[in-house]
Amino acid sequence: MRKFLPLIGTHPGGRSAMTCRYRCGDACFHETPNTSDNAYVGDVIAGALSRRSMVRAAAVVTVAAAAGGAVGGGVGAPEAVAAPVPGQASRGGKSDKAARGLRFATVAPNKTDAVVVPEGHAQNIVIRWGDPILRGAPAFDPDRQSAKAQAGQFGYNNDYMAVLDVPGETHRQLMVINHEYTDEQLMFAGYDPDAPTREQAEIGWAAHGLSVLVTQEERHSGRLTAVHRHRLNRRITGTTPFEVTGPAAGSDLLKTSADPKGTRILGTLNNCGGGITPWGTVLSGEENFNQYFANGGSVTEPTVAARLKRYGIAGEASERKWERFDKRFDVAREPNEVNRFGWVVEIDPYDPDSTPRKLTALGRFKHEAAEPRLTADGRPVLYMGDDEKFDYFYKFVSARRMKRGTSRAAREHNRTLLDEGTLYVAKFTGDSPAGEIDGSGKLPKDGEFDGSGKWIPLASGDTSHVPGMTAEEVYVFTRIAADKVGATKMDRPEDVEPSPRTGRVYIALTNNSDRGKAGKAPVDEANPRKENKHGQILELSERWDDPAADRFDWRLFLVCGDPEDPATYFGGFPKDQVSPISCPDNITFDVHGNLWISTDGNALGSHDGLFGVATSGERRGEVRQFLTVPTGAETCGPVVQERRVMVAVQHPGEVDGASVEQPASQWPDGEGELVRPSVVSVWRKDGRDIGV
Repeated sequence: MRKFLPLIGTHPGGRSAMTCRYRCGDACFHETPNTSDNAYVGDVIAGALSRRSMVRAAAVVTVAAAAGGAVGGGVGAPEAVAAPVPGQASRGGKSDKAARGLRFATVAPNKTDAVVVPEGHAQNIVIRWGDPILRGAPAFDPDRQSAKAQAGQFGYNNDYMAVLDVPGETHRQLMVINHEYTDEQLMFAGYDPDAPTREQAEIGWAAHGLSVLVTQEERHSGRLTAVHRHRLNRRITGTTPFEVTGPAAGSDLLKTSADPKGTRILGTLNNCGGGITPWGTVLSGEENFNQYFANGGSVTEPTVAARLKRYGIAGEASERKWERFDKRFDVAREPNEVNRFGWVVEIDPYDPDSTPRKLTALGRFKHEAAEPRLTADGRPVLYMGDDEKFDYFYKFVSARRMKRGTSRAAREHNRTLLDEGTLYVAKFTGDSPAGEIDGSGKLPKDGEFDGSGKWIPLASGDTSHVPGMTAEEVYVFTRIAADKVGATKMDRPEDVEPSPRTGRVYIALTNNSDRGKAGKAPVDEANPRKENKHGQILELSERWDDPAADRFDWRLFLVCGDPEDPATYFGGFPKDQVSPISCPDNITFDVHGNLWISTDGNALGSHDGLFGVATSGERRGEVRQFLTVPTGAETCGPVVQERRVMVAVQHPGEVDGASVEQPASQWPDGEGELVRPSVVSVWRKDGRDIGV
């Protein structure tokens, strides 16, 4: 009989110590990798433009990843209803209705061990960790796990989700879902972190990566269920072969004893955010890859040691001890293997036999997102965040235009679009005097945190724009290149999403408890609070309505936290009428132009959740909470369709001291069952569209 473990405590930012340990290798407790002394946003350039001079971006061609005929449904937790947030009075005598798409009874902050949804909504589990998705894969048995079985089953800790159509099959959707990391203590009974077995390590390799999964709508109920063993279903794991493409392919920096050509890599790890390309492939970012590699401290050559340190490679054994079973995870034995992770990968979800690719032209860092849009002449532009305290925000502009259609020639051409172009990093400049940015979060005299910025080129093909670095070095050690050109240190740039209506780009800056501390980067106008626990959302407009422009304007759309805290800001909307929100992470748009925000590490005392916020109109800045997730869990995904909202409930029960024998959560299957990360679908019981 498993003993239920109560909630114990949290690390900085609201995460449990267990989350920090398994997700990012205790990054908060290690020295910040970025020790460069480059300039900050608060160094105001004379004549910088204010918000009032921002160019209003016109609608541009973007990827409507979550638009289309949404469906959802299933079995699982009963509906949980929470009280609405007070303060639904009219604003300035105008309509008292929320923005279209956000008209639901808001869920109040809570600590319920369930997915809590608005009154009048239903939910189901679409798929759980371990459910079989490939032919021949067995049903999940927690006491008889194997690497072979896991390679055919849904992976662990589901994160980003992409949804596409299934050609010729009505009421079906094709989902591509990242599996970020593994919680061995919550996976294996009697797990010994000091002495893991080879089988446990190999199960871990198989539980990472991505799942490609077809789902089916039950038309009358609206329920969404997995189609097991469909011809398009696929698992990509920590040992799947990847092709290396782009300007760093074949570089000496990527060659290993197992791959002397530097063009073929086994596996993808710690896949977090992603994106859908206009030509129908899916992008996935490798994030906290550093934690899987051991013995970086044994490297004494100064240049190599400095590079390892900048990427946070530990000097001792890794948490999971994989280096005991495969030498590629031992930096002392395979010093270049670590350089083969930290990329954006691209997969073709419509071809289960295709070889996925690692795209070196997009640079190497802790990729949280890779969100594309198109220029007016058809060239893809990608926005990317590096999820680390004091790291940077990037853009890639392709040198080639996309070809329309699905012909073989078009597909072959489009698969090269992300291999040739220019990689940039952002430098933000505030428009207020430095003395008005005092670290308290108090707005400057002009009433907003805002300013301008420029994109600094790092490399174009084989040409480096960074003195002292070759192009290959720029791509492989992109963080160091960005240090050298004076990019702006940000508060953990995570997910990025261009608005499909306005073209404005929204950046989730999750938090940074080190901002303004002694010896750390001071506050600036884009990162205006000391020891920032709650994070912010930045809104960026490219100059001349051109995604390829080298200049932009920006402003903080949300400064998150308790609405009663004077250091918060909600797009100018009355703060007594919004849901409290902390630590924004994954973001997406609905068909109405509202931004939806999932949270990670809520520092306000409630469970993490999913929130919608209007980005325009009289209710711009009104944040409304749609759901919360169970004890210890993070809200990932999300996908917001007209009739469905889907979230990936990641690491439920991930609470300090929890284990298989002493779980901290009973979700999703109840007492006595193993806690399992799962995908959840939510819909209205009356069958109408969400939020209308």
